[in-house]
Amino acid sequence: MLELQGRGVQVALLCSDAFVPLAHSLQKLSGANRLPLIIIQHPLGGIERAAVRARADQALPQLITLLQTRQHA
Repeated sequence: MLELQGRGVQVALLCSDAFVPLAHSLQKLSGANRLPLIIIQHPLGGIERAAVRARADQALPQLITLLQTRQHA
């Protein structure tokens, strides 16, 4: 992902809220501090279709904001 980002491709990590502290730690360890996170409610696996849709509804506005922000940067 970092290589893609270095080439100008907009990238982000999808992360459930239970793993945000781990994601931040991994970002620091790998030097990927500028890699944006799209955070959704935990869990994603083993849930009903409607709950998956709700997670997508959480992610979409974050993704749109990310794309708009990067476009103007």
